[in-house]
Amino acid sequence: MLSVSNLSVQFGKRVLFDEVNVAFTQGNCYGVIGANGAGKSTFLKILSGQQDPTSGHVHLEPTKRMSIFEQNHNAYDESTVLETVIMGNKPLFKLKSEIDALYADYSDENADKIGELQVQFEEMDGWNADSSAAAMLSNLGIPAEMHFTTMAEMDSKLKVRVLLAQALFGNPDVLIMDEPTNDLDYETIQWLENFLAHYENTVIVVSHDRHFLDAVCTHISDIDFGKMNHYSGNYTFWYESSQLAARQRAQQNKKSEEKAKELQEFIARFSANVAKSKQATSRKKMLSKLKIEDIKPSSRRYPAIIFEREREAGDQILNVESLSATSVDGDLLFKNVNINLAKGDKVAIISRDSRATSAFYEIINNNRKADAGDFKWGVTTNQSYLPADNSDFFTQNISLVDWLRQWAKTEEEREEVYIRGFLGKMLFSGEEALKKCTVLSGGEKVRCMLSRMMMLRANVLMLDEPTNHLDLESITAFNNSLKNFKGTVLFTTHDHEYAQTVADRIIEITPKGNIDRYLTFDDYMSDKTIKDQRQKMYVDSVK
Repeated sequence: MLSVSNLSVQFGKRVLFDEVNVAFTQGNCYGVIGANGAGKSTFLKILSGQQDPTSGHVHLEPTKRMSIFEQNHNAYDESTVLETVIMGNKPLFKLKSEIDALYADYSDENADKIGELQVQFEEMDGWNADSSAAAMLSNLGIPAEMHFTTMAEMDSKLKVRVLLAQALFGNPDVLIMDEPTNDLDYETIQWLENFLAHYENTVIVVSHDRHFLDAVCTHISDIDFGKMNHYSGNYTFWYESSQLAARQRAQQNKKSEEKAKELQEFIARFSANVAKSKQATSRKKMLSKLKIEDIKPSSRRYPAIIFEREREAGDQILNVESLSATSVDGDLLFKNVNINLAKGDKVAIISRDSRATSAFYEIINNNRKADAGDFKWGVTTNQSYLPADNSDFFTQNISLVDWLRQWAKTEEEREEVYIRGFLGKMLFSGEEALKKCTVLSGGEKVRCMLSRMMMLRANVLMLDEPTNHLDLESITAFNNSLKNFKGTVLFTTHDHEYAQTVADRIIEITPKGNIDRYLTFDDYMSDKTIKDQRQKMYVDSVK
């Protein structure tokens, strides 16, 4: 279907890819993973022809059509929503445009040409294009009254859904998607997971959402040391098997037959527990045929994220009474929110409007004032906050060592050796610890903020979209640390796995109050009574 031959990419002296040879076959979904900077997005751009490699080439079978999830949200501002979706099938849209142009300048001379084009149009199912595009939009939460709105008039988060519909439209032979779940709500992500799990053509996707990768992928395509290797199974299987292989490599005294048996038992156990989906049967067959030598230890480095508490909090954690807030544009974000936190609660704070959750955190951290209501922290609590926008923390042109020293509490903590220890845990080792904080990437800034949080030793952690900018290794380590943390956690995330494995309580804040349940995330989202209640509590269900 799609193959890459002798692909190399080099920027100056830096080699990103070195003689990569891989093939992507029909019916499979490939999750492309790799550390930050490994070249995941660059690889997708090369596959789609948006960027040229230094050497080598990409070959797509003749007559096969490739579709790409558009990253430029303003690329179709002059077009209507429905027209934008149909543009996803370029050959069909081109044919439609030719027919429309000929009709606009109709004459006896071009009547025959119109007839010929209409035959081709019918063979491409063109007469059903409008209805198919409308159905796709409706499935993604874009109501019919918006289908003839121009893209320029659409809210940015709704634009993402339209561009997603564009990529999926017309059943492309190869579908390429870079972070498709960004800016999507949980219900839309769930719909997309189900769509792709039943998709019978080739999908190549980059995502930091582990639940999404587990739900849709038949293979993991790992970029490491400038090469790419395909591994059968989803992300969890790749992660657990690579960790097992790494442990076995360290067990020098263990007999090879014992290692082989352990790996075989692992494969059999995982194969038996494959998720029930359209792909489950073929995926199970692939795993059962997997050879022991196909499983390789990963060279990835995982940060050591360990949250400790300076002291244990008492029973009074946080009391919120009748809290309300509006946006700078005057939109009602939430109203009459009432919360009483218990010690040890791990709470997912959710809303259909991300501005609402961010405003809530800013208010309870005294960074902005509420329109109404009040809140009070327990006297034995000390809080640490990771905001969604951390740019205000990185305005000084100082080294990471000096940056982290700002939150030291004792003379010992101010020592460079001590601070380097914290930074080393977050993979800033050696000269990396002397980098200026004004030149950090998004992921590096978050890792610095986590170092700061560890140093503060708070008994209450607040996290607003903490996985933004992090690679899968950091997300996995961060996720595990919160599961083990003994204090109280309030967090907001679009990472399904994060929400499901950390939260034991869900609080949803809406323009008409809040819903508060001691449930896992999956149970909360699947409860029909709660679904009906949620629908009634939002002023605008499309927001």
